[in-house]
Amino acid sequence: MKLKIYLFRHGQTYYNKKHIFTGWKDSKLTAKGVKDAKKVAQKLKKMHIDIAYRSHLSRSKDTLKHVLKFHPECKEIIEDDRMIERSYGKLQGKSHKSFIEKEGKDSYQTLLHWHKIDHLEGKEKKEFIKKMGEAELKIVRRSYNVAPPGGESVKMVEKRVNSFIKDLLKKMKKEKINVAISAHGNSMRPFRKYFEKLSKEQMMELENPWDDYFEYTVNV
Repeated sequence: MKLKIYLFRHGQTYYNKKHIFTGWKDSKLTAKGVKDAKKVAQKLKKMHIDIAYRSHLSRSKDTLKHVLKFHPECKEIIEDDRMIERSYGKLQGKSHKSFIEKEGKDSYQTLLHWHKIDHLEGKEKKEFIKKMGEAELKIVRRSYNVAPPGGESVKMVEKRVNSFIKDLLKKMKKEKINVAISAHGNSMRPFRKYFEKLSKEQMMELENPWDDYFEYTVNV
């Protein structure tokens, strides 16, 4: 018997649109985000869904609502925050732009102290600060082990998502059910790593769409 998991990300939110660290903050779907959710709903229209999972955040709930409009057979919705978005800690609610500026200036001041960059002025100095800040942003967003201040590393997210997957597979095999999961960008990474047998490096390069889904088969 082949059971199915339908995994998808919530639609675009206002924080996504404005390039703001969202994490556990509740940011609503934009008009585009609602369209994204409706596209996922259309693509899943003819599938059979017995049980659906979501986090407590409205973007996960609202995306799932659009999907389940076509699924009266879905008999239960379960809230499980093990598959919630990664916490960005003290960065939550701050823009990527302000982060780049702050981290770039901090790096510049550190190097200036060691007289490594005394020669930089004007445009060169500005470009240097931006480059250093963007490098720091990439570390925070794309490093497996590095956690933002007061937040979670992707390694920490993977630990809780794997615990969720373990319980999910047990339930699916016991109850013979197909499952829909309304997830988040960073919680989808460990899901996909597990089911697509990816390396850590491959997982960290993933870009998860707002308007599509991933289908996995569980054999019982």
